[in-house]
Amino acid sequence: MTSTTIGWELYRSFLGVLTEGSLSGAARALGITQPTVGRHIAALEKALGVVLFTRSQAGLLPTETATSLRGHAQAMESTAAALERAAGSQGGDGVAIKGIVRVSCSDVVGVEVLPGVLARLRESHPDLKIELVLTDRVQDLLLREADIAVRMAAPKQEQLVARRIGRIELGLHARRDYLDRHGTPRNVGQLHGHSSIGYDQMTAYLRQAEKSLKGLRREQFSLRSDSNLAQLALIRAGAGIGMCQVPLAKRDPALVRVMPKLFSLPLETWVTMHEDLRGSPRCRVTFDALVEGMVAYANV
Repeated sequence: MTSTTIGWELYRSFLGVLTEGSLSGAARALGITQPTVGRHIAALEKALGVVLFTRSQAGLLPTETATSLRGHAQAMESTAAALERAAGSQGGDGVAIKGIVRVSCSDVVGVEVLPGVLARLRESHPDLKIELVLTDRVQDLLLREADIAVRMAAPKQEQLVARRIGRIELGLHARRDYLDRHGTPRNVGQLHGHSSIGYDQMTAYLRQAEKSLKGLRREQFSLRSDSNLAQLALIRAGAGIGMCQVPLAKRDPALVRVMPKLFSLPLETWVTMHEDLRGSPRCRVTFDALVEGMVAYANV
């Protein structure tokens, strides 16, 4: 085998091991067996005439050669993903809406906002299959980690089709009976005497957001979680005062907004997909449904 006849599947397994650090981890991520990954790595090393990984107690460690090849293999991965998008964008007879669309969004949006949107979409197009990925990580649409993403940040890649939804506001909320028992704070000083709900681990986004929190810091939170759904559940349970999306809180008459003039954090919201998917009927109809649903939600 020469380097010109090396199949993409060998490089795919190579990237899998680089990312996961083991044959078993790569096999799980790629949906193939561990022996297959091992054979792919051995075949690639033989074809290139180099050693790509060394074994250690921590797993497989990439050699300097393997590290130098990462960028080239990722470029191949991007090209392969583009080929899949181009093929998937063909609508067959141009009429039927069918196939799989992978949608990425935050946990709160995925649990609280999109289920109704997707239910209506599937009623209209029963042959459409939706894969809903709940994550706060910005998944790479260029590498087809997702087909469509609902993002709380403006997209930066030029190859993306993006529709701005507008600003979804975050505000402080508590259940009405909690405030009846403990009183409603009118300023930051009074807020410090309450049971507060917030984040545990600091992130780059939170560091930026802290400028708008006007005195709220991790150490002051009585209940801490990095799960937005857990924070929302605590607010709904009457455990204290925490941040949640204002349109979501408006749906629940038991929730009351606290100090709206002092605490407000707007989230710029977008629905995005790769430009190669504009010609895909299944992606187009899903994209339009998500835009319509998110606009309706943001303007409650």
